[in-house]
Amino acid sequence: MNQNLPQDLDRESLNQLSKEQLVEIILEQNKVIRELQKTILQLQQEVERLKVSRDLDSSNSSKPPSGDIHKKSENKKAPPQEESNQPKKKPGDQPGHQGKTRKGFGRVDRYEILRLLNCDYCGQKAFAPLAVKVEKHAVAQLVERPSRGDKRVKELAV
Repeated sequence: MNQNLPQDLDRESLNQLSKEQLVEIILEQNKVIRELQKTILQLQQEVERLKVSRDLDSSNSSKPPSGDIHKKSENKKAPPQEESNQPKKKPGDQPGHQGKTRKGFGRVDRYEILRLLNCDYCGQKAFAPLAVKVEKHAVAQLVERPSRGDKRVKELAV
């Protein structure tokens, strides 16, 4: 925009200008108006483009569902009268539900107490008389069971 234009264009200051100066002001204003109209048109096109891209989601374009923006509904649904009087359920198991747990390994064949002979860190053989830390581990061992045919063979051999 032209900085040569007078800032205050009141009637008195315009009456003092010559005809040529007034024509120049009008031409400069015309240029500014055209530039502003072009800018307005570009901005309107950009707004339309953004409106269209705002309304696109995975259901009406090739965008992936992860790119969808979850829109909040303008019409908030009021809870029905019947449901609002009933207490809401808490998450998780409901009262009276029979729970399920792991059964474990069944019977225990033996217990073993393992004691270290040497310290793994320093190699010392003397230990404190009381245990500092006790750990329990459940160990499942798969044992080969003889089939019925093998049992008969053993019985006959005996």
